[in-house]
Amino acid sequence: MIWALVFLPLASALASVLIRSDRIRRAMLVATAAAHSALTGICWIAPPAVAPGAWVGLDAAGRLFLGISSLLFLAVSVYVAHSLGRESRGRQTEEDTGAVFVNAPEAVFTACLLMFLSTMTLVVASRHLGLLWVAVEATTLATAPLIYFHRQPSSLEATWKYLLVCSVGIALALLGNFLIVVASASADGSGGTLLAPDLVARAAQLRAPWLKAAFVFLLVGYGTKMGLVPMHTWLPDAHSEAPSPVSALLSGALLNCAFLGILRAHSICAAAGLGDFSGTLLAGFGLLSMGVAAAFLANATDYKRMLAYSSVEHMGVLALGAGLGGVALYGAMLHAVNHSAVKAGLFLLAGNFLAAYRTKSIARVGGGARRLPASGLLWLLGLFAITGAPPFGTFASEFTILKAAFAQGRTAVAVVALAALAIAFAGMSKAFLGMSLGRAPEGETSAPEREAASAVWPALALLAVSLVLGLWIPHGLQAVLVQAAHLLGGGAP
Repeated sequence: MIWALVFLPLASALASVLIRSDRIRRAMLVATAAAHSALTGICWIAPPAVAPGAWVGLDAAGRLFLGISSLLFLAVSVYVAHSLGRESRGRQTEEDTGAVFVNAPEAVFTACLLMFLSTMTLVVASRHLGLLWVAVEATTLATAPLIYFHRQPSSLEATWKYLLVCSVGIALALLGNFLIVVASASADGSGGTLLAPDLVARAAQLRAPWLKAAFVFLLVGYGTKMGLVPMHTWLPDAHSEAPSPVSALLSGALLNCAFLGILRAHSICAAAGLGDFSGTLLAGFGLLSMGVAAAFLANATDYKRMLAYSSVEHMGVLALGAGLGGVALYGAMLHAVNHSAVKAGLFLLAGNFLAAYRTKSIARVGGGARRLPASGLLWLLGLFAITGAPPFGTFASEFTILKAAFAQGRTAVAVVALAALAIAFAGMSKAFLGMSLGRAPEGETSAPEREAASAVWPALALLAVSLVLGLWIPHGLQAVLVQAAHLLGGGAP
C-alpha cells in the first residue's frame, strides 16, 4: 500500500510526459490525486502493518502529514486543471505577470507536480533518517522547475536562491545524520543506526554530546527547508515567483515535510532525556521566526510575499509548540493541519486576484469583493482564518499552544508570541481589507466578473476544513493527533 502511494504519482509523471493530449493529461492529474487521496484514506482506516526494521512505514505522525499533503494536492490539482485550460484557451504574453504558465510545456509542469507528490509521500513514510534525507532532497529537485515556470529573470533568481540555500541546508542535515550514527555506535565498536524507532528504543544508550551536535545540525539543516529564521531567505522569493498553485503546495505541504524531519530528531532527544535542550532551541527559533515575520507583515507591499512571510510566522508557531512540548506539541500537530489548509486556500485565491488584476502589488488591487465576488469574500474569511480568529481551527491550535506556555510558567514566551501575532494581524488586516473592500485602482474596472467553479471551490473547501476543525474535531483525526503527539514526545489535552 505504501509503495503504491509512492509509485502511483511517479508512474503518472512518466505518463504525463508521453501523453500528447492536454485534456487527457489534466484529467489524469486530477484522477491521480483522487486515487492517492483514496489510498491515503484506506491507510487512515486500516494502517498498513510495518515489519520490524523496515525503512518505510506509516506511524501516526506519518499518516497525519500524508493526509495533509494528499488533501492539498487534490484541491490544487482541480485548480491547476482549470488554470491550464484557461491558459490554453487564450495564451497570455510573457510580459503579462498575471499569467499562471508562460511558455511552459504542460507536460513538464504536470510531471514535476506528480513527482513532488511522490517525493512528499516518501518523506512522510520514511522511518530511516537517511531515506528521509534523500526524500527531502528529492522534493527540492522536483519543485525547482516549478518555481522557474514563469520564465522571468526574477523567477530564475528565486530558483537559484532556492537551490543554493536549501542545498546548503540539506548538506548540514546530512552531517547531522552522520553525527547520529556516531552517537548510536556502541563503545565496543559496533555500528550505529539511523532507524528512528530503534534510536528511540535505544535512546538511553546514545552518547549525549554527539546527539546534541546532531540535533543542532538537523535543526539548522531541515529548518532551512522549513523556513525558520534566519535560514528563511529563499522562501519569500520562491513562494512569490512560483505559480500560485505551486506556492500553495510549497507552503501547505513542503514546509511540513521539513518540520517532520525536525520532529523525528526532537523525539529522539526527548527519549534520551535531552528534551529540554532540543525544546529550548526549537522554541527560540520559533519565537525569532514569529517576530521577524511579523515585522515584514506590518508593511507588506506584495500580497504573495505577504502570504510567504505569513508562512514563516506559522512555521515559528509550529516550532514553538514543538519546543514547549506536552500539550503544546498536540497543538502544533493541530496547527499544522489548520495552517496548511488555510494557507493553500489563500494562495489559490491569490492566483485568482493575479489573473484578474495582473499584478502582485497590494496597492494596485482594490474592490476585489465587487470584481471577484466569491474570491473577494473568501479572501476576507481567509484573513480571519490565517490570523487565528475564532471560530476557525487556527484559533483553537494557537490557543492550545499559548495556554500550554502559560501553564508551564513561560509567561514571557507567551507574551512575545502574542505580540508577534497581534502585529501580524494588524499588518495583514490592512492589506486584506484594502484588496477586498478598498476602491478599485484608476483604470481598473469594478464590474463583477464570472468566476469558474473550479477556481473557487478548492479554496472554499480548504477554508471549510479549518472552520470545521474550529468547531469540531472528528474522532479519527483526534486519535491520530493524540498518537502523533505521544509518539513525538508530547502529550494530549
